[in-house]
Amino acid sequence: MHSTRRVLVAADKFKGSLTAVQVAQRVTAGLRLVVPDIEVEALPVADGGDGTVDAAVAAGFERREVRVAGPLGEEVTAAFALRGDTAVVEMAEASGLQRLPAGVFAPLTASTYGSGELLRAALDAGARTLVFGVGGSATTDGGAGMLAALGARLLDAHGEPVPPGGGGLAELASADLSGLDPRLAEVELVLASDVDNPLTGPKGAPAVYGPQKGASPDDVAALDAALAHYAKVLETAAGPKAAEYAASPGAGAAGGIGYGALLLGARFRPGIEVMLDVLGFAPALERAQLVITGEGSLDEQTLHGKAPAGVAAAARAADKEVVAVCGRLALAPEVLGRAGIRRAYALTDLEPDVALCIAEAGPILERVAARIARDFLS
Repeated sequence: MHSTRRVLVAADKFKGSLTAVQVAQRVTAGLRLVVPDIEVEALPVADGGDGTVDAAVAAGFERREVRVAGPLGEEVTAAFALRGDTAVVEMAEASGLQRLPAGVFAPLTASTYGSGELLRAALDAGARTLVFGVGGSATTDGGAGMLAALGARLLDAHGEPVPPGGGGLAELASADLSGLDPRLAEVELVLASDVDNPLTGPKGAPAVYGPQKGASPDDVAALDAALAHYAKVLETAAGPKAAEYAASPGAGAAGGIGYGALLLGARFRPGIEVMLDVLGFAPALERAQLVITGEGSLDEQTLHGKAPAGVAAAARAADKEVVAVCGRLALAPEVLGRAGIRRAYALTDLEPDVALCIAEAGPILERVAARIARDFLS
């Protein structure tokens, strides 16, 4: 008999099928099929990418909506989360791939202007700490749009604002940061990301992430050159630290918006670490005997700063047992063990048809959770 009687469900979304909140609901339902009186605490988590605001709202933050520019300049309704004077701002809400029409990519012209408007709205709401989650972007503009929305002037040789998007930065002749919102100097800005790429080069934003935003090899070369030029021009405006930031870990996050955030004085931290702090993970962990984490695909990428790896590391440090749920599993048991995960349960264990797993993720996840309950709780 296992004596475990309190479970913490701290899982990320199953991208394309279940939100992190729905994952927690389905896991809870499945556990209770086997152990009806089990105490379950749900703490949906995110690593700074899409779903970060939803995770904060599930943890008790207030959802605030605001109209901002989408990646192509059209108006969209985006949300941030606020509790006290801490705001969680998710760049994907304004400038994410999900904001583009189906099948449309705009690697050269998509802008982060709306992300800057979202940060400004959080400042207007009284935020003194801004947790800026970046990931899932449609953009590769080095945060130029965001800086413009916050008061920077990025001008071409004729003294006109450069066109939106990373491609337009090739025309940048001068940058003036003196008009940036003065409140930015008085707040704590935390850049929360699960990637540590620099701005440019073979591991930079265009080369690594450009293709998934629709960039052709020629587009990647053009964007890389434009961002390198942008960083050079900013050296004149901001001094040698502009070059230092371009090479810093996290500068290449979300199409280089990390670089723009560093210019604003942000401190880079792994997204899942920041979010666990903000969501109140430590006290919830203390109350639990078993932790269930997970995400859509447990694979090599999971080990590099994704939510389940962060949850497992924190739980292992507190000497708590961790199991994981996922849609598909691509990690060997010994690799999971090194990451602090005792065992992983995949939907594909019960339903080999991947398309069906995606379509029926909820009910299958309940069956998976029931299996966990039988293995660990009864």
